[in-house]
Amino acid sequence: MRKLRLRWLAGAACLFAGAPGILTTMAEDSTIQPTPPASREPIVLTEEAKKLHKSLLLIDGHNDLPWEIRTKGSSDFDKLDISKMQPKLQTDIPRLREGNVGAQFWSVWVPVQTGYDGTALLSTLEQIELVKAMIKRYPDDFELALTVDDIERIEKEGKVASLIGVEGGHCIEDSIGNLERLYGLGARYMTLTHSASLSWADSCTGDKISGGLNPFGVHVVETMNRLGMMVDLSHVSPATAHAALDATKAPVMFSHSSASGVADSPRNVPDDVLKRVTENDGVVMVNFFSAFIVPNAVDTWETGKKLETELNEKYDKDEAAVRLQRWKAQNPLAPGDIHDLLDHIDHIAKVAGWRHVGIGSDFDGVSLLPKGLEDVSRYPYITQGLLDRGYTPEQIEAIMGGNLLRVMRKVEETAKELQKAPASSK
Repeated sequence: MRKLRLRWLAGAACLFAGAPGILTTMAEDSTIQPTPPASREPIVLTEEAKKLHKSLLLIDGHNDLPWEIRTKGSSDFDKLDISKMQPKLQTDIPRLREGNVGAQFWSVWVPVQTGYDGTALLSTLEQIELVKAMIKRYPDDFELALTVDDIERIEKEGKVASLIGVEGGHCIEDSIGNLERLYGLGARYMTLTHSASLSWADSCTGDKISGGLNPFGVHVVETMNRLGMMVDLSHVSPATAHAALDATKAPVMFSHSSASGVADSPRNVPDDVLKRVTENDGVVMVNFFSAFIVPNAVDTWETGKKLETELNEKYDKDEAAVRLQRWKAQNPLAPGDIHDLLDHIDHIAKVAGWRHVGIGSDFDGVSLLPKGLEDVSRYPYITQGLLDRGYTPEQIEAIMGGNLLRVMRKVEETAKELQKAPASSK
């Protein structure tokens, strides 16, 4: 597999010069002017794409399978055995293999309500144990990864390098000690917020409390830098993203967010933040949820959310639910297709540069997916779609995983430097 990769890299200069829409100078300028195909017909997988996809290291930044196992299988892999095809899920081992997933960040998300009732940390610890139980149950398929070196070694051994991502700062319950504990248990990124704002960080879908980050929020970012935990800015407000970019000494990530310039969802990244991601050398890993990436679906989704709030204020819980379901039946979300996802990759590549794009599907955390991206077996079609749009093999390899590896390695290096600093200053 690696021989094919090396052959493409050796011929990169020729490919860059001849690829339509690609800038010929790539050593210093990482921008790209992609050429969307005139047709948006279903993508047809070619042998070229199959070989390329098999050769690259695919890393997905966000998958919510652990919560699905908890809620649909009672956290029991006898009840929900993912070594077999599981139609109720978007993820299982056979389809992970078909999609050639080399590394996966498993989200240990717990509802924001747990942050209000004092069970956020405990519930998160349970989810971490569930991920580790999954790895133990399927040792031929999964292995825990804590470093970039781990990812590369495990993938070469034919397993899925399994990483832990904490989704939402409510999980630390306003405690730096809890943050350090989660890192010690294997978490390698934390999303600063989820759907609600915290006292120290504003969410993109919550109230404006701190106007970005308060001093404790800055301390959280600085601590994550020192530990070597990636700062994940999915779900945060633009003001919080800017504040975190001001505070961090290491590259940041968006584990599962797309581009506001294509679909104006609050969950997506605006262009002014994308430009700062370039300066920071971070990565934005595109989300697959139709309600975030398909413009018409975004409008319907946001209208529905506003209506839900209004109905809950006007009617009792049951009546509000009935009226909302009636409205949703009359206003279904448009699923879109794989071309909608590719549009987001194109936009981020154009604004931030192809070195700053990644894949963060949100599989098993979303209710509607674009046609052609129904489950984890479908990643090769992204590779094909990128080839169709004029991306080179090196660029595709970077987008599908290499960019995340670069970010994570720089986070590790920054942590080592920061950990040495106090001793050297004495």
